[in-house]
Amino acid sequence: MSIFNNKRLPEELFLIDAERIRQGWYSDKYFCNNVELLEKLAAEKYHFQGESDLKDIDCSVICTGNIEVEMQFFTRRRPFSVVAGVDEALAILKQCAGYYAENGQFVNTYNELEVEAVQDGTFVTYDGDPKQVVPVIKVRGNHRYFAKLETVMLGAIAEPTRIATNVFNTLVAARNKEVLFFPARFTPYKIQALHGYAYSLGIDAYNKKYGKKNGAFVSTDSGAAYWSGSGVGTISHSTIACFCGDTVEAMYQFSRLLNPAINRIALIDFHNDCVGEAKKVMKRLWDKYLELYQKGNLEEARQYKLFGVRPDTSANMRDKSIVPTGNKLLDMGVSPKLVWNIREGLDNAYLEWNVPAGYLELAKEYCKDVKIFVTGGFNVKKIREFEEQDVPVDFYGVGSSLIENSPETNNDFTADIVRIKVGNDWHNLAKIGRCACTNPELELIR
Repeated sequence: MSIFNNKRLPEELFLIDAERIRQGWYSDKYFCNNVELLEKLAAEKYHFQGESDLKDIDCSVICTGNIEVEMQFFTRRRPFSVVAGVDEALAILKQCAGYYAENGQFVNTYNELEVEAVQDGTFVTYDGDPKQVVPVIKVRGNHRYFAKLETVMLGAIAEPTRIATNVFNTLVAARNKEVLFFPARFTPYKIQALHGYAYSLGIDAYNKKYGKKNGAFVSTDSGAAYWSGSGVGTISHSTIACFCGDTVEAMYQFSRLLNPAINRIALIDFHNDCVGEAKKVMKRLWDKYLELYQKGNLEEARQYKLFGVRPDTSANMRDKSIVPTGNKLLDMGVSPKLVWNIREGLDNAYLEWNVPAGYLELAKEYCKDVKIFVTGGFNVKKIREFEEQDVPVDFYGVGSSLIENSPETNNDFTADIVRIKVGNDWHNLAKIGRCACTNPELELIR
């Protein structure tokens, strides 16, 4: 479904609202006005009568209503972008290029266009020179057949490209640690699948560039829809509330009743005592684990193997384990010091247990195997700071920063006409500051 497997997504996956796209329902109005003008000029068989920028070319031969153009689609995010959404843009073009005949029937003219496009997951660079952009789609043909689609096609690639690029940059900051995709609550549910797909492309791009094998972990089933996967997750604060605030009992019952394939990850900040809560949960599950282990019930014992703990301390809270320094950045929320405290508490917890003779190494291994998942306000900057200090984080759960649209993360796409056809020849013609550019990654689609 990308450059990583040399396949394109099937167009039926996108559920294109073709009828309303054809009618211009989703298009910026000036594109609709442009099409209406060109249609009326075509009906009049109007030929260009003005003063052309092409000084040495006779443009009076051009029937303006049927002018053939070359349009290129590109972004200007520095220094690079991981492109996503191209297959959906192509599906829109394929289903919606054309015009309405006098009888009201839509005439599809996609087969009259020449289309080139990169594959999803392609890297494109930009060094700041608008005359050196890297196109991701090029379309040549009668402009009024596809002019109305510019808004929709740009939107189809802008947001997923931004997310894929944000994910890639976050993985680089995390230095090969897994990054879980948790922004579902910040966007309309209808686009979770698209966002999850963009996230997966960022993962694939990172793995390919750095030779890694990071996995894709999303929080909802919808987020994994494009690759027929499923969401991951364990307990929430509301789960603990349903157990009257007893995190230990909540995790014990979770472990007893839910599928062993679901990792047992305890949320440990409910009482703002992450170290104490983690140790209590681990002790309760260890006791049951050891009981079953001693009986030889190893499969059942697996249900009580604590996989990880997750601090999600709010930025305005200081955990009980933190000795205050007066610096909020160091004291509050999920800080490096808190994670170090948790790791130390986990690693040494077995020393406080009355472990039977012969099982001390098993208890030690049980404790050291517990992973630390951190969530709560993590972005590239915060992750980089954690990694520079070698904070013992195993997984980063990241939310809104992966879909952030700021001056640094902006991936808006633009489409420009850069050539027009006069007779049988193509001639460069674009607004000042733009020109026709090339990209060796473009593939002929039709």
